[in-house]
Amino acid sequence: MAANLVNLEAVGKVYGTRALLDGVSLGVSEGDRIGVVGRNGDGKTTLIRILAKLESADDGRVTHAGGLRSGVLTQHDSLDPAATVRHEVIGDMADHEWAGDAKIRDVLTGLFGGLDLPGFEHGLDTVIGPLSGGERRRIALAKLLIDDQDLVVLDEPTNHLDVEGIAWLSKHLRSRRSALVVVTHDRWFLDQVATRMWDVQGGAVHEYEGGYSDYVFARAERERIASTEESKRQNLMRKELAWLRRGAPARTSKPRYRIEAANELIADVPPPRDTAELMKFANSRLGKTVFDLEDVTVQAGPKTLLENLTWHLGPGDRVGLVGVNGSGKTSLLRAMTEAHRTSGEVQPASGRVVVGKTVKLAYLSQEVAELHPKWRVLEAVESVRQRVDLGKGREMSASQLCEKFGFTKEKQWTPVGDLSGGERRRLQILRLLMDEPNVLFMDEPTNDLDIETLTQLEDLLDGWPGSLVVISHDRFFIERTTDKVMALLGDAALRMLPRGLDEYLERRQRVLAAQAAAAPAAPRASAAPAEAKQTSGETRAAKKELQRIERRLSRIVDNEAKLHTQIADNSTDFALVAKLDTELRDLLSERDGLEMQWLELAEDAS
Repeated sequence: MAANLVNLEAVGKVYGTRALLDGVSLGVSEGDRIGVVGRNGDGKTTLIRILAKLESADDGRVTHAGGLRSGVLTQHDSLDPAATVRHEVIGDMADHEWAGDAKIRDVLTGLFGGLDLPGFEHGLDTVIGPLSGGERRRIALAKLLIDDQDLVVLDEPTNHLDVEGIAWLSKHLRSRRSALVVVTHDRWFLDQVATRMWDVQGGAVHEYEGGYSDYVFARAERERIASTEESKRQNLMRKELAWLRRGAPARTSKPRYRIEAANELIADVPPPRDTAELMKFANSRLGKTVFDLEDVTVQAGPKTLLENLTWHLGPGDRVGLVGVNGSGKTSLLRAMTEAHRTSGEVQPASGRVVVGKTVKLAYLSQEVAELHPKWRVLEAVESVRQRVDLGKGREMSASQLCEKFGFTKEKQWTPVGDLSGGERRRLQILRLLMDEPNVLFMDEPTNDLDIETLTQLEDLLDGWPGSLVVISHDRFFIERTTDKVMALLGDAALRMLPRGLDEYLERRQRVLAAQAAAAPAAPRASAAPAEAKQTSGETRAAKKELQRIERRLSRIVDNEAKLHTQIADNSTDFALVAKLDTELRDLLSERDGLEMQWLELAEDAS
């Protein structure tokens, strides 16, 4: 039987007049990996701080096993700003000692991309003081993971990590022997690591077996049985469960809920998006041209981020944009935004961005826009518009949309200056949606949002008829809201990935392996000038062909959706259905061939 590590008995904690925790009794045992979820402000961080004895409870008792070794990652690090990364992470170990330790090598490579810490000016000898919050957080996480603990407690560990870093962290935590308690809004990550879930709500903590998918099922079942006042939230949970059962990529562990019960619960739930219908709406609102990029080069100072890029963002396209940090994702969106803002007068370093005449763009940047601190929440939203049309006949008042995003009637009268970071982020998204854009660029939209708010945002986007580009480290959000994935792999090119984020991670692993293999032989690898020139020309040709295939694949996806709609609309005309079915088969055959050709060319262009 697994030994008990931590016990909470009848724990209570009050802030002001609000009880965040009320008589909570929980335990953590050896081998547990527990995910903690709940709304922002409901007490998730307070719970784990009390559990780790970083904060005292008002009532009850917290007991740790004798000699318990624990490591805690809080949202604010305690690193010495005058120290170097080496001093904080590795301490006094000699280079040959730490370099010979497989665990240390794994952590440094997983969190920083290499033992020499690429991206840090002086590698391990970089001084911590001037570093960004995200860089400091990775250093604090590395310091914690290199040590041995019985219990690891993490508060939002995926913040500031890219898709690759999050995939590595999930694998690392599964392989550790230590127990884990983690607060995160990253649902893919929860499904990878968690074997139990704690849901913090209204002063209580509800326990569930399994990962996030299991939690969604169990909560949907609980709310189905609960009173009708929970019906709105229940419907959202059922919708998310339907997506998890029908379309989500395979997860690490098989769901523990009863498959028959899950299927019964979602029997009358339609797919989250009617792609063909949304495409029809988007075409009517936007016309043929949205954004056309022709031989575009994007630079940041002297550095070329993207070169000779030709890309067509069409009406109704939903694109997830992923890539290594610094590869140019945000710079690409900014270049497109500037072309729109100036009606095409401001263009990239070379090439041209053509913007459709009917485009009404909203850009959610990573920075939270400053609003007048004395404005009330509802005033800030109504200053944009009183009512909003969200597509598919869904019209809402500003107050109703506020409620949908977690601002209750009382909270709507809170001054903006009193809002938390997460609440300001929610308000920023609300104001953008109220302006009824038909093109939406979202740069890390999940930052500071809790899972419930993310679910509401996904629900709104399901019926929103426009073109969408999302940059995010949140794999679940990208897979849930977009139809295709494009990647920047650091080689100044944009590539479509037919197999999505799984393919992105595979390609990144190959790139890293190739870099590691080539590093020792670098001095001998210099080709003769003519040979190097020929190789460069072949690579350029491969990239051009890749872009042509990607444009054709994009058109095939659109045509496929139209054919499905035509088949459904003419189901009684058997002759026409047979003809359309033949066209569909030909299209799918062409797609398969193009995808194979794309994979072969992608290798040559790497």
